Amino acid sequence: MRKVLVFQHVAHTILGTLNPTLKSRGLNMRYVNFERTPDEQPSVQKYNGLIVLGGHMGVYEADKYRHIKVEMQLIEEALKKEIPILGICLGAQLLAHVLGAEVRKSAEKEIGWCDVNLTDEGAKDPLFSHFKKTEKIFQLHGDTFDIPRGATHLASSDVCTGQAFKYGDKAYGIQFHLEADQAMIMRWLDNPRNQEEMFKTHSPFSAETIRTETEKYIAHSTDLSQKTFDQFINLFSLKERPVRLGSR
Repeated sequence: MRKVLVFQHVAHTILGTLNPTLKSRGLNMRYVNFERTPDEQPSVQKYNGLIVLGGHMGVYEADKYRHIKVEMQLIEEALKKEIPILGICLGAQLLAHVLGAEVRKSAEKEIGWCDVNLTDEGAKDPLFSHFKKTEKIFQLHGDTFDIPRGATHLASSDVCTGQAFKYGDKAYGIQFHLEADQAMIMRWLDNPRNQEEMFKTHSPFSAETIRTETEKYIAHSTDLSQKTFDQFINLFSLKERPVRLGSR
């Protein structure tokens, strides 16, 4: 059975555009929702891949959110097993931390549609080779990370150097939200916690601007995401499913 383990931290932060791509490739998904069951102790054994989604908590808040230490242990196990890993936002920060990099609050938040710039290595990487040198991608984060030693730096932005990296051949950390579809972004904008965080007095971010820009950029972002995530699934080294013919 083809299976991928998914770590979820917030109810409204889901697989988004990753969901139909995984399903189309015949993968079964098992969610571990740490917001709902913070004491769960999952295992990466018998899984073909690991996806770690985003969340509002920080890597440095492991005393408050006990599952963070559990996740880091499991990410380390997945690295040793050499199964594909995709960390998104908080997931990328967790992966970077496991690999020895510093994760900290960013001097400036990135919220909304921001320029993401590929490095020369990023432009050659299979996951991003279909990108232009600079693409508008949705962002929602206040933390950042250094690129781990021994990792390949794939993308940066004017605000955060750490936007994407690869460790070995199968572990990717992506700070930006390529998985975000339009419905997902609207839910994020309507979430009270996000509203308080994003749109405080004197905040430079505007919900109305983000809604307008989402209409402008979402179709292209979705196309990029489908191609990127399809390439990620290729790392699973899965055989094609046999065609089952009906009995005659």
